[in-house]
Amino acid sequence: MNDRHREILKHLSVDHETSVKHLTEVLGVSSVTIRQDLNLLEQEGLLKRVHGGAVLKDADDIANRLGLNYDKKLKIARRAAKFVDHGETVLIESGSVNALLARELVKKGRINILTTNIFIARQFRKIHEANIVLLGGIYQHQSESMVGKITKLCIDNINFSKAFIGIDGYTDNAGFTSRDFFRAEISTHIIQKSNEVFILSDSGKFGQEAITNICFPKDVKHVITDDKLDTSYHNSLVSLGVDVCKV
Repeated sequence: MNDRHREILKHLSVDHETSVKHLTEVLGVSSVTIRQDLNLLEQEGLLKRVHGGAVLKDADDIANRLGLNYDKKLKIARRAAKFVDHGETVLIESGSVNALLARELVKKGRINILTTNIFIARQFRKIHEANIVLLGGIYQHQSESMVGKITKLCIDNINFSKAFIGIDGYTDNAGFTSRDFFRAEISTHIIQKSNEVFILSDSGKFGQEAITNICFPKDVKHVITDDKLDTSYHNSLVSLGVDVCKV
């Protein structure tokens, strides 16, 4: 990804939509170049092309959120990847940061990735060297996540060393929260099985409270976020024994 691609994603992160005409003017390149850039970014799953431009949608669909705050998410994913050693088996739950983490881990090779999310598994369909295990369950169409009793049974019958979980919110009172009851149930089950739990999230989720709890700081070993995390949340988590890494 070049600097121009990053600038396009920054514009989308602010307005959630942009046009070829606008990008041509602000970036000083031809409309042909911008269209090629947008097509490439769409192929990477970072935006959605529409007539005359591109959009981002803040929805459960990971593909619609992958380009939102892309640079922050990529830094978080790359930092998280450093905690994983060759030959390890890890479980990656849903979320756009987790999708980027999976990409980083595949580059390292000899790492087994278990996931409850079809989007995460599907992005490696042309990379035959990737060791991906997709867990079964009831398919959520929009989020592309697997949920329900079958998913929990799959988790019960596999072994993994680390788990990487996405969140929709965190407050001191509510803990780590999700806006989806079914996915929260699976995340909680993963956390109960894991020896080492990582929460991956941009700092904008801290201070927000989603509808249902996933876990509390006592259940988590690491939080990896960006350097805009409020000092009060940083100090509170550290005081509860959580390793907080800001990138």
